[in-house]
Amino acid sequence: MMGAEFVQLSLTPMLIGALAAVACALPGNFLILRRQALIGDAISHVVLPGIVVAFLLTGTIAAVPMLLGAAGAALLATGLIEAIRRLGNIEPGAAMGVVFTTLFAAGVLLLERTDTSSVHLDVEHALMGNLESLIWFAADGWGSLLDPAALAALPPELGRMALAAALVTVLTLVFWRPLKLSTFDEGFARTLGLPVTLIGLGLVAVAAMAAVAAFDAVGSIIVIAMFICPPAAARLLTDNLAVQVGLSALIALASALLGYVVAGYGPIWLGGSDAVSAAGMIATLSGLALALAAVFGPRRHRAGAAPEAG
Repeated sequence: MMGAEFVQLSLTPMLIGALAAVACALPGNFLILRRQALIGDAISHVVLPGIVVAFLLTGTIAAVPMLLGAAGAALLATGLIEAIRRLGNIEPGAAMGVVFTTLFAAGVLLLERTDTSSVHLDVEHALMGNLESLIWFAADGWGSLLDPAALAALPPELGRMALAAALVTVLTLVFWRPLKLSTFDEGFARTLGLPVTLIGLGLVAVAAMAAVAAFDAVGSIIVIAMFICPPAAARLLTDNLAVQVGLSALIALASALLGYVVAGYGPIWLGGSDAVSAAGMIATLSGLALALAAVFGPRRHRAGAAPEAG
């Protein structure tokens, strides 16, 4: 597994999956603490039609068109939610449910009715990701890591995901104090002059960026587990925010790496002949980590209390 075959077939998918998991887990911590965990679910539903429309208009699934498409879909969703809420005189949660499911269905319908085969964008890819196919064809052993020609042929998704993960990490570190204050005591943060509303919008924007970047790897459904499970598991293990964020990244990283290995080799070890979905196995291990933390976590009986703002 660790020779030329591993470098060519498994190295880049494992790296992309790991980067996607960490990029989603970092903002997921603050979404959970703000009791906005389902925003990750909402983002996953909204980005799909935006990505499909962006592809239909540009013929590419490059990062910039995808982000612009997702942003446009988010703005449309916001407008539709407000219109339905006002015209129908219903509560916002119901309006959100109608809009998110409708937009997601529209995205699936667009995929079904249009030809996106040139970029391997189909319903299965949109829902479950395409991690297994993101291999490094030009690799020929570990020496390829020092070969400029081979490096130039790396899957473009790796660079996109690495950039997104780096941006999420840097933004988390740079805005740590404002995020911490506005998350734990919004009123106090306002008295300090912090733009609380803008910080909240920025957090959602960062989460959306991570979701769009992770689209090729895990699709628009499995990404929900990446936003919620590692941070929730870490929350049950500690009361310290800094420790929680670090633990969530470690859980996300372990789930991604082990999930890919188990998906590819687990069935063989058990006597089967076919691999299972890598993204699905990553989500399964993330959920297993959360389940174990819920049963054995030292802070499981205090999950409703705010952790220390460390």
